[in-house]
Amino acid sequence: MKVEELLLRKNPRIISVRMDETVETAAQMLRRENIGAVVVKDVCGTEGDTIVGILSERDVLRAIVDSGPAVLKKPVGGLMSRPVFSCSPRDDIEDVIALFNRHHIRHVPVLDQEALIGIVSIRDVIATKASSSVEVESVLARSVA
Repeated sequence: MKVEELLLRKNPRIISVRMDETVETAAQMLRRENIGAVVVKDVCGTEGDTIVGILSERDVLRAIVDSGPAVLKKPVGGLMSRPVFSCSPRDDIEDVIALFNRHHIRHVPVLDQEALIGIVSIRDVIATKASSSVEVESVLARSVA
């Protein structure tokens, strides 16, 4: 399966935060949207809307444990994960799984040329794989019956 097929199955909305927003604002966004990570962007006059990192629940939790609640008042830019590992809509899901494993990440932005068109999470991949195996089991059950 290609990444573009997976994107068609999920909500196309992309949640992002500016790198100068506070960690608290980003954490509230994660909670409100019930998501595990946000894309961090920087708006540059010369480069436009640029992805500069990813901020995950895990990043926030580790920072609070390491530095205390004062970290919530700091800018996202100091806490986000970099570099950003991305994929193309034409990539196979298996390639994205390899990215997850190789870089110990759970969220991968999908870029078409330079444009952000979605995010694939490990949860999306698991749901797709589970759905596919249920479909295969259903077909096999009907063919045996």
